[in-house]
Amino acid sequence: MAHNEQLVNRIREALSHLPDVAEKMMFQGVCFMVDGKMCVCARRDDMMCRIGPANYTQALEIQGCRPMIHNGRSMTGYVFVEEAVILKKKDFDYWIHLSLAFNKEAKATRKKKK
Repeated sequence: MAHNEQLVNRIREALSHLPDVAEKMMFQGVCFMVDGKMCVCARRDDMMCRIGPANYTQALEIQGCRPMIHNGRSMTGYVFVEEAVILKKKDFDYWIHLSLAFNKEAKATRKKKK
């Protein structure tokens, strides 16, 4: 199993109040697109959060948080958070709120022309 169904359900519930949420299979997991922009993903026992460059360095100082590395390159503004450190609702909510706050200012990825 590439993603953690329990984590997917927690994220789904946390975003259920929003009008424009879509789920996509990406990064070997389930990504939640908010307003057409990648926001949070559940993958194995990690949650990937798109938090933006301004919060990136400070976030990496938090236990259980590490940079997202994609194709050998560190993706500034994206982090993985271990499920073990987001078991408490307040810790989980912290990362969801941080991701949603950045989502408001994030730019959507341009769609590729076919």
